[in-house]
Amino acid sequence: MLSLDGGGVRGAVAIGFLERLEKLIEDIEERPTLLCDWFDFIGGTSTGAIIAGALALGYRAADVRKFYQALGPRVFRRSFWRMGGLISKFDRHNLISELESIIGDRTLDSENLRTGLGIVTKRLDTGSCWVIANNPRSKHWDTPSDRAFVGNRYYRLTNVIRASAAAPHYFDPELIEIIADEPPGLFVDGGLTPHNNPALQLFLYAALPQYGLSWPLGPENLTIVSLGTGGFRPHVSLNELAWIRPIGIAIRALSAQIAESAQLVLTMMSWLGDTPTSWPINSELADVAGIPAPRDQPLFRFLRYDIRLEQDWLARELGVSIEQRTLERYQLIDAPENIPALYELGARAAERQITRDHLVARPKSVMLG
Repeated sequence: MLSLDGGGVRGAVAIGFLERLEKLIEDIEERPTLLCDWFDFIGGTSTGAIIAGALALGYRAADVRKFYQALGPRVFRRSFWRMGGLISKFDRHNLISELESIIGDRTLDSENLRTGLGIVTKRLDTGSCWVIANNPRSKHWDTPSDRAFVGNRYYRLTNVIRASAAAPHYFDPELIEIIADEPPGLFVDGGLTPHNNPALQLFLYAALPQYGLSWPLGPENLTIVSLGTGGFRPHVSLNELAWIRPIGIAIRALSAQIAESAQLVLTMMSWLGDTPTSWPINSELADVAGIPAPRDQPLFRFLRYDIRLEQDWLARELGVSIEQRTLERYQLIDAPENIPALYELGARAAERQITRDHLVARPKSVMLG
């Protein structure tokens, strides 16, 4: 399983890791190999959903990088007429146009999806987290005879991915027909669920029988590769209170909540899995990977790759010195000019973090469908 975090243009960090993964996998297979042919389930939240969709359709990591570098400036294009706080910062049609150029009119049941695909989004009108997947065993896959709802298989892939990336303030919500002749569902960014890091939710989707998959558990059966987009701890200092607007405080608070949810997911995945790529959680918990899980054996093998957009971490782990003001710009999710630098940081970290030994113990294939 491959899990891709949200993070706006910081998705460029994950692409640096993806290219390293693809290269090592091809070395292991001794032949050209697509990530969709190696992973049985690829899922993501927000920008991770965009990348996951492209990979599941058979694009190489280098293709995704080129697409991403072109998409960023076009999607995050500021307009004088879009006044902040009154309407969304960016025009959703720019994102839709870019997605359609890659995806076209394909639906979730498209034969062009070469592996399992899971998209995490938030249905705001019901206050619920949705995982939308090309899973024929799902109870919501097909339209029932009484037409109580529209089957997931008929959802346009562009709309599903756009729904996962519809971050409030930045983009308008996405509307998707759920019940014929009824008001559509109102969807916003999947990062507003507890699953901006979707690894735990995707694991539950694969493991719990209610979703119809019931994958076998244990590190010998299931490996979960989780890619981040550059973590940091959002905060508001007392000095900033003199000038920061209420909308600024609200956005920082929401960003902090998203970061804390991601920290919780990392804690649970590190504790429940066999984790050779351990990450410190905080100053009190430190690294929980060595703490025995509450069962006879770990539930899965967990590989987490990421960077911290913090001066001390970058200097210590990557040998990179970045001014604090520059680093604060790198933390933004809507600054496409940062994409090249973020990609380079991800690629540099990937060379140090991902090893061939991490990948050789490949689990048995358990394709969706």
